[in-house]
Amino acid sequence: MTNGANQTAVIELRKVQKVYRTGGEIDVRAVQDLSLTIRRGEFVAIMGSSGSGKSTLLNIIGCLDQPTGGAFLLDGVDVSQLSRRELSVLRNRKLGFVFQNFNLLARTSGLENVELPMLYSDPLVSGRLRRERAARALEKVGLGQSLRHTPNQLSGGQQQRIAIARALVNEPQIVLADEPTGNLDSRTSIEIMGIFQELNDAGITLVMVTHELDIAAYCGRIVVMRDGRVISDTANPRQTRARQAIADLERAEQAAKIS
Repeated sequence: MTNGANQTAVIELRKVQKVYRTGGEIDVRAVQDLSLTIRRGEFVAIMGSSGSGKSTLLNIIGCLDQPTGGAFLLDGVDVSQLSRRELSVLRNRKLGFVFQNFNLLARTSGLENVELPMLYSDPLVSGRLRRERAARALEKVGLGQSLRHTPNQLSGGQQQRIAIARALVNEPQIVLADEPTGNLDSRTSIEIMGIFQELNDAGITLVMVTHELDIAAYCGRIVVMRDGRVISDTANPRQTRARQAIADLERAEQAAKIS
């Protein structure tokens, strides 16, 4: 069990299925009879090859897609019983999303990008309060000095930090990340995983899709999928700590310079 996790199930899937109707004779079974429980405070990596169903699973957990069979409970609520509006409210209040391609508005400042979720979750919040909350979220990810920069003025790592701040601004209980280090170099990837570990240490549940084993090593639990099913679900007692990984990387870089 991940450090800080407790026994309360915050994500529970019971024999979930997701079938895509193609209009032809062949249906695509993206997820098949999948049962999975994630406890509050866990940091879970979901792995698998392309087409294994891992992104479909993350979309179901994020209430972006509905299963065609089985049951999905989010923090004890059966989401199949919710209206589209209720689903939207649940997403905005409980979930934060981080994507591989950042999904930032190019001509909008970092601060304004982080403010966006609040416009949907609570449009009555004053502009001043939105700016204050967005600034705090950026400070949390180490970008307080980049409030006015637009994404094209920032590195990939800085853009991903903005995306993480945007995911955090509504103070979600769960953060879902889809290949969050896929477009980043090794050092920046470790730094981003360090941010995730700090969030997890603070009690946030994290579920991350990745195809990189060295990135999954930063998580406390690794779930592997194949053909829409979970084929492996193991604790990771040797969870890599990002702070130590950065120190090791710096020593290796220094040794390379000397040689």
